[in-house]
Amino acid sequence: MGFDPSVTASHKVGIFGLPTTAEKSLLHLLPVPWDVTTSYGGGASLGPQAILEASPQIDLFDLETGRAYEKGYHLLTEPSGLKETNERLRQLALKIRNELEESGELSEASRTAQKEINLACKEMITAVHRTAASTLRNGKIFGLIGGDHSTPQGAIQAISEKLNGDFGILHIDAHADLREAYQGFEHSHASIMYNVMTADWRPKHLVQVGIRDFCEEEYEMIQSRKDITTYFDLQLKSELLSGSAWSLICRKIIESLPKNVYISFDIDGLSPEFCPHTGTPVPGGLSYDQALYLIGSVIKSGRKLVGFDLNEVAPGSDEWDGNVGARLLYKLCGWTVLAASREESNGRN
Repeated sequence: MGFDPSVTASHKVGIFGLPTTAEKSLLHLLPVPWDVTTSYGGGASLGPQAILEASPQIDLFDLETGRAYEKGYHLLTEPSGLKETNERLRQLALKIRNELEESGELSEASRTAQKEINLACKEMITAVHRTAASTLRNGKIFGLIGGDHSTPQGAIQAISEKLNGDFGILHIDAHADLREAYQGFEHSHASIMYNVMTADWRPKHLVQVGIRDFCEEEYEMIQSRKDITTYFDLQLKSELLSGSAWSLICRKIIESLPKNVYISFDIDGLSPEFCPHTGTPVPGGLSYDQALYLIGSVIKSGRKLVGFDLNEVAPGSDEWDGNVGARLLYKLCGWTVLAASREESNGRN
Protein backbone atom coordinates (compact mmCIF):
# COMPACT_ATOMS: atom_id res chain seq x y z
CA MET A 1 0.00 0.00 0.00
CA GLY A 2 1.33 3.48 -0.91
CA PHE A 3 1.97 6.33 1.52
CA ASP A 4 -1.18 8.24 2.51
CA PRO A 5 -0.34 11.70 3.94
CA SER A 6 -3.82 11.99 5.47
CA VAL A 7 -3.37 8.96 7.75
CA THR A 8 -1.43 9.09 11.03
CA ALA A 9 1.65 6.88 10.83
CA SER A 10 4.09 5.62 13.46
CA HIS A 11 7.23 7.54 14.41
CA LYS A 12 9.04 4.25 13.81
CA VAL A 13 8.45 4.81 10.09
CA GLY A 14 10.25 8.14 10.26
CA ILE A 15 9.95 11.61 11.73
CA PHE A 16 6.44 13.02 11.17
CA GLY A 17 5.56 9.49 10.04
CA LEU A 18 7.35 10.09 6.74
CA PRO A 19 8.91 7.05 5.09
CA THR A 20 12.12 8.62 3.77
CA THR A 21 15.66 7.74 2.81
CA ALA A 22 18.72 9.91 3.29
CA GLU A 23 19.49 9.89 -0.43
CA LYS A 24 16.05 11.11 -1.53
CA SER A 25 15.51 13.65 1.27
CA LEU A 26 16.52 17.29 0.90
CA LEU A 27 16.52 18.02 4.64
CA HIS A 28 18.55 15.95 7.09
CA LEU A 29 17.86 16.23 10.83
CA LEU A 30 20.38 15.16 13.46
CA PRO A 31 19.15 14.33 16.99
CA VAL A 32 21.70 15.23 19.69
CA PRO A 33 20.58 13.93 23.11
CA TRP A 34 23.02 15.95 25.20
CA ASP A 35 22.51 18.15 28.29
CA VAL A 36 25.67 17.70 30.32
CA THR A 37 26.13 21.35 31.34
CA THR A 38 22.54 22.44 31.93
CA SER A 39 22.60 24.74 34.93
CA TYR A 40 19.10 24.41 36.41
CA GLY A 41 16.55 21.82 35.31
CA GLY A 42 17.42 18.78 33.21
CA GLY A 43 15.69 16.70 30.59
CA ALA A 44 16.77 18.39 27.35
CA SER A 45 18.62 15.22 26.33
CA LEU A 46 15.19 13.55 26.15
CA GLY A 47 13.90 16.25 23.79
CA PRO A 48 14.79 14.60 20.46
CA GLN A 49 12.92 11.41 21.37
CA ALA A 50 9.90 13.32 22.73
CA ILE A 51 9.71 15.35 19.52
CA LEU A 52 10.06 12.22 17.38
CA GLU A 53 7.26 10.42 19.25
CA ALA A 54 4.92 13.43 18.99
CA SER A 55 5.75 14.20 15.36
CA PRO A 56 3.28 11.84 13.58
CA GLN A 57 0.36 13.63 15.23
CA ILE A 58 0.91 16.61 12.93
CA ASP A 59 -1.20 16.82 9.79
CA LEU A 60 1.29 17.06 6.97
CA PHE A 61 -0.56 19.58 4.80
CA ASP A 62 0.14 23.14 5.91
CA LEU A 63 -1.63 26.33 4.80
CA GLU A 64 1.66 28.23 4.56
CA THR A 65 4.15 25.64 3.35
CA GLY A 66 1.78 23.31 1.49
CA ARG A 67 3.37 19.93 0.73
CA ALA A 68 6.96 20.93 1.47
CA TYR A 69 7.37 17.55 3.17
CA GLU A 70 7.44 15.94 -0.28
CA LYS A 71 11.06 17.12 -0.56
CA GLY A 72 11.85 14.67 2.25
CA TYR A 73 12.74 15.15 5.92
CA HIS A 74 15.12 12.42 7.05
CA LEU A 75 16.14 11.75 10.65
CA LEU A 76 19.81 10.79 10.89
CA THR A 77 21.25 8.44 13.50
CA GLU A 78 22.47 10.22 16.61
CA PRO A 79 26.27 10.25 17.25
CA SER A 80 27.44 6.93 18.64
CA GLY A 81 27.71 6.59 22.40
CA LEU A 82 26.37 10.08 23.07
CA LYS A 83 23.54 9.08 25.42
CA GLU A 84 25.78 6.97 27.61
CA THR A 85 28.47 9.66 27.84
CA ASN A 86 25.82 12.28 28.57
CA GLU A 87 24.33 10.28 31.45
CA ARG A 88 27.69 9.71 33.08
CA LEU A 89 29.03 13.24 32.72
CA ARG A 90 25.81 14.99 33.65
CA GLN A 91 26.10 13.54 37.14
CA LEU A 92 29.69 14.83 37.42
CA ALA A 93 28.62 18.26 36.18
CA LEU A 94 25.82 18.36 38.75
CA LYS A 95 28.32 17.70 41.55
CA ILE A 96 30.54 20.51 40.24
CA ARG A 97 27.60 22.90 40.08
CA ASN A 98 26.55 22.05 43.65
CA GLU A 99 30.11 22.43 44.90
CA LEU A 100 30.43 25.87 43.30
CA GLU A 101 27.10 27.02 44.74
CA GLU A 102 27.96 25.80 48.24
CA SER A 103 31.63 26.82 48.57
CA GLY A 104 32.47 28.97 45.56
CA GLU A 105 35.47 26.81 44.67
CA LEU A 106 36.29 23.35 43.40
CA SER A 107 38.24 20.45 44.85
CA GLU A 108 41.08 18.92 42.86
CA ALA A 109 38.84 15.99 41.90
CA SER A 110 36.15 18.35 40.60
CA ARG A 111 38.69 20.36 38.58
CA THR A 112 39.81 17.11 36.97
CA ALA A 113 36.19 16.19 36.24
CA GLN A 114 35.61 19.65 34.77
CA LYS A 115 38.48 19.11 32.32
CA GLU A 116 36.99 15.75 31.35
CA ILE A 117 33.60 17.37 30.71
CA ASN A 118 35.14 20.16 28.62
CA LEU A 119 36.94 17.58 26.49
CA ALA A 120 33.78 15.48 26.04
CA CYS A 121 31.74 18.56 25.05
CA LYS A 122 34.39 19.41 22.48
CA GLU A 123 34.18 15.86 21.11
CA MET A 124 30.38 16.17 20.85
CA ILE A 125 30.79 19.42 18.90
CA THR A 126 33.33 17.77 16.61
CA ALA A 127 30.95 14.85 15.93
CA VAL A 128 28.11 17.25 15.06
CA HIS A 129 30.45 19.29 12.84
CA ARG A 130 31.54 16.16 10.99
CA THR A 131 27.95 15.09 10.28
CA ALA A 132 26.82 18.58 9.32
CA ALA A 133 29.78 19.14 6.98
CA SER A 134 29.16 15.78 5.29
CA THR A 135 25.46 16.59 4.90
CA LEU A 136 26.22 19.95 3.30
CA ARG A 137 28.82 18.44 0.94
CA ASN A 138 26.12 16.07 -0.30
CA GLY A 139 23.90 18.99 -1.27
CA LYS A 140 21.48 18.54 1.62
CA ILE A 141 20.15 21.03 4.17
CA PHE A 142 21.06 20.40 7.80
CA GLY A 143 18.87 20.82 10.87
CA LEU A 144 19.65 19.86 14.46
CA ILE A 145 17.36 18.69 17.24
CA GLY A 146 18.85 19.17 20.71
CA GLY A 147 19.62 18.55 23.45
CA ASP A 148 20.73 21.65 25.28
CA HIS A 149 21.80 24.79 23.45
CA SER A 150 25.47 23.83 23.35
CA THR A 151 24.72 21.18 20.74
CA PRO A 152 24.56 23.24 17.50
CA GLN A 153 28.00 24.87 17.65
CA GLY A 154 29.55 22.32 15.27
CA ALA A 155 26.64 22.70 12.85
CA ILE A 156 26.92 26.49 12.82
CA GLN A 157 30.65 26.17 12.16
CA ALA A 158 30.07 23.78 9.24
CA ILE A 159 27.53 26.14 7.68
CA SER A 160 29.85 29.10 8.18
CA GLU A 161 32.70 27.25 6.50
CA LYS A 162 30.49 26.42 3.53
CA LEU A 163 29.24 30.01 3.17
CA ASN A 164 32.51 31.73 4.18
CA GLY A 165 30.65 33.41 7.02
CA ASP A 166 28.11 34.99 4.69
CA PHE A 167 25.04 34.50 6.87
CA GLY A 168 23.36 35.77 10.00
CA ILE A 169 21.85 33.98 12.98
CA LEU A 170 18.32 34.65 14.17
CA HIS A 171 18.55 33.58 17.82
CA ILE A 172 15.22 33.14 19.62
CA ASP A 173 15.80 32.59 23.33
CA ALA A 174 15.08 33.73 26.86
CA HIS A 175 18.84 33.97 27.47
CA ALA A 176 21.62 35.83 25.69
CA ASP A 177 23.97 32.79 25.92
CA LEU A 178 26.98 35.12 25.79
CA ARG A 179 28.68 33.97 29.01
CA GLU A 180 32.30 32.93 28.75
CA ALA A 181 32.86 29.37 30.05
CA TYR A 182 29.87 29.47 32.40
CA GLN A 183 30.61 27.60 35.66
CA GLY A 184 33.97 26.69 34.13
CA PHE A 185 32.35 24.72 31.29
CA GLU A 186 33.88 25.98 28.05
CA HIS A 187 30.99 24.71 25.96
CA SER A 188 28.11 25.42 28.31
CA HIS A 189 24.59 25.87 26.98
CA ALA A 190 24.93 29.40 28.38
CA SER A 191 28.02 30.07 26.24
CA ILE A 192 26.92 28.97 22.76
CA MET A 193 26.62 32.45 21.25
CA TYR A 194 29.78 33.66 22.98
CA ASN A 195 31.66 30.76 21.39
CA VAL A 196 30.10 31.40 18.00
CA MET A 197 30.66 35.17 17.98
CA THR A 198 34.29 34.96 19.16
CA ALA A 199 35.28 32.26 16.66
CA ASP A 200 37.36 32.89 13.54
CA TRP A 201 34.45 31.50 11.51
CA ARG A 202 31.76 33.68 13.13
CA PRO A 203 28.79 34.83 11.00
CA LYS A 204 28.16 38.35 9.78
CA HIS A 205 25.51 39.14 12.36
CA LEU A 206 23.76 37.76 15.40
CA VAL A 207 20.19 38.96 15.90
CA GLN A 208 18.65 37.94 19.23
CA VAL A 209 14.91 38.02 19.99
CA GLY A 210 13.02 37.58 23.26
CA ILE A 211 16.05 37.91 25.56
CA ARG A 212 15.00 38.55 29.15
CA ASP A 213 17.57 36.86 31.38
CA PHE A 214 21.21 37.98 31.12
CA CYS A 215 24.12 39.20 33.22
CA GLU A 216 25.94 42.53 33.04
CA GLU A 217 28.89 40.94 31.25
CA GLU A 218 26.57 39.78 28.47
CA TYR A 219 24.88 43.16 28.25
CA GLU A 220 28.25 44.87 27.89
CA MET A 221 29.24 42.48 25.10
CA ILE A 222 25.99 43.23 23.27
CA GLN A 223 26.56 46.97 23.60
CA SER A 224 30.17 46.74 22.41
CA ARG A 225 29.56 44.67 19.29
CA LYS A 226 28.14 46.12 16.08
CA ASP A 227 27.58 42.58 14.79
CA ILE A 228 25.20 41.71 17.65
CA THR A 229 21.69 43.16 17.71
CA THR A 230 19.48 42.19 20.63
CA TYR A 231 15.73 42.76 20.86
CA PHE A 232 15.13 42.40 24.57
CA ASP A 233 11.77 41.02 25.61
CA LEU A 234 11.08 44.12 27.71
CA GLN A 235 11.61 46.30 24.65
CA LEU A 236 9.36 44.15 22.47
CA LYS A 237 6.57 44.06 25.05
CA SER A 238 6.80 47.83 25.59
CA GLU A 239 6.29 48.35 21.86
CA LEU A 240 3.38 45.91 21.74
CA LEU A 241 1.69 47.40 24.79
CA SER A 242 2.11 50.87 23.29
CA GLY A 243 0.17 49.80 20.22
CA SER A 244 2.85 48.70 17.75
CA ALA A 245 1.89 45.86 15.42
CA TRP A 246 3.88 42.62 15.66
CA SER A 247 4.19 42.67 11.87
CA LEU A 248 6.04 46.00 12.00
CA ILE A 249 8.26 44.80 14.83
CA CYS A 250 9.13 41.66 12.83
CA ARG A 251 9.97 43.80 9.82
CA LYS A 252 12.45 45.78 11.92
CA ILE A 253 14.00 42.58 13.32
CA ILE A 254 14.40 41.08 9.86
CA GLU A 255 16.03 44.22 8.46
CA SER A 256 19.00 43.42 10.74
CA LEU A 257 19.51 40.04 9.00
CA PRO A 258 21.53 39.39 5.82
CA LYS A 259 20.29 37.35 2.86
CA ASN A 260 21.27 33.97 4.34
CA VAL A 261 19.78 33.17 7.74
CA TYR A 262 20.37 30.38 10.23
CA ILE A 263 17.73 30.04 12.98
CA SER A 264 18.81 28.95 16.44
CA PHE A 265 15.63 28.35 18.44
CA ASP A 266 15.78 27.70 22.16
CA ILE A 267 12.28 26.61 23.19
CA ASP A 268 12.46 28.82 26.29
CA GLY A 269 12.27 31.79 23.94
CA LEU A 270 8.55 31.02 24.10
CA SER A 271 6.37 31.95 27.04
CA PRO A 272 6.61 29.10 29.62
CA GLU A 273 3.05 27.86 29.11
CA PHE A 274 4.24 26.46 25.79
CA CYS A 275 7.32 24.74 27.27
CA PRO A 276 6.69 24.26 31.02
CA HIS A 277 9.39 21.63 31.54
CA THR A 278 12.27 23.29 29.71
CA GLY A 279 15.37 23.51 31.89
CA THR A 280 15.52 27.27 32.49
CA PRO A 281 12.02 28.76 32.01
CA VAL A 282 11.65 32.54 32.32
CA PRO A 283 8.36 34.50 32.51
CA GLY A 284 7.60 36.55 29.42
CA GLY A 285 8.68 35.54 25.94
CA LEU A 286 7.02 35.04 22.60
CA SER A 287 3.71 33.34 22.01
CA TYR A 288 3.73 30.34 19.71
CA ASP A 289 1.94 32.39 17.05
CA GLN A 290 4.38 35.29 17.33
CA ALA A 291 7.31 32.94 16.83
CA LEU A 292 5.75 31.32 13.76
CA TYR A 293 4.87 34.71 12.31
CA LEU A 294 8.47 35.87 12.72
CA ILE A 295 9.89 32.74 11.08
CA GLY A 296 7.44 32.96 8.18
CA SER A 297 8.20 36.65 7.74
CA VAL A 298 11.91 35.86 7.33
CA ILE A 299 11.11 33.72 4.28
CA LYS A 300 8.51 36.11 2.90
CA SER A 301 11.15 38.86 3.01
CA GLY A 302 13.10 36.95 0.36
CA ARG A 303 15.73 35.57 2.71
CA LYS A 304 16.97 31.99 2.63
CA LEU A 305 17.14 29.63 5.60
CA VAL A 306 20.50 27.86 5.39
CA GLY A 307 19.92 25.66 8.44
CA PHE A 308 18.45 25.65 11.92
CA ASP A 309 18.45 24.09 15.34
CA LEU A 310 15.70 23.55 17.92
CA ASN A 311 16.86 23.04 21.47
CA GLU A 312 15.96 22.68 25.14
CA VAL A 313 12.69 20.78 24.69
CA ALA A 314 12.34 18.75 27.90
CA PRO A 315 9.32 16.44 28.22
CA GLY A 316 7.16 16.29 31.32
CA SER A 317 4.64 13.66 32.40
CA ASP A 318 2.43 14.41 29.38
CA GLU A 319 3.03 15.02 25.67
CA TRP A 320 2.69 18.83 25.70
CA ASP A 321 6.35 19.87 25.45
CA GLY A 322 7.09 17.27 22.76
CA ASN A 323 3.95 18.27 20.89
CA VAL A 324 4.87 21.97 20.81
CA GLY A 325 8.46 21.09 19.90
CA ALA A 326 7.36 18.84 17.05
CA ARG A 327 5.08 21.52 15.62
CA LEU A 328 7.81 24.15 15.78
CA LEU A 329 10.19 21.73 14.11
CA TYR A 330 7.69 21.00 11.35
CA LYS A 331 7.34 24.72 10.58
CA LEU A 332 11.11 25.17 10.56
CA CYS A 333 11.42 22.24 8.16
CA GLY A 334 8.67 23.51 5.88
CA TRP A 335 9.90 27.08 5.62
CA THR A 336 13.51 25.95 5.11
CA VAL A 337 12.59 23.66 2.24
CA LEU A 338 10.23 26.22 0.73
CA ALA A 339 12.98 28.86 0.70
CA ALA A 340 15.42 26.41 -0.89
CA SER A 341 12.89 25.45 -3.58
CA ARG A 342 12.25 29.11 -4.34
CA GLU A 343 15.99 29.73 -4.67
CA GLU A 344 16.34 26.77 -7.02
CA SER A 345 13.40 27.97 -9.12
CA ASN A 346 14.83 31.50 -9.36
CA GLY A 347 18.16 30.03 -10.44
CA ARG A 348 16.53 28.26 -13.38
CA ASN A 349 14.75 31.44 -14.54
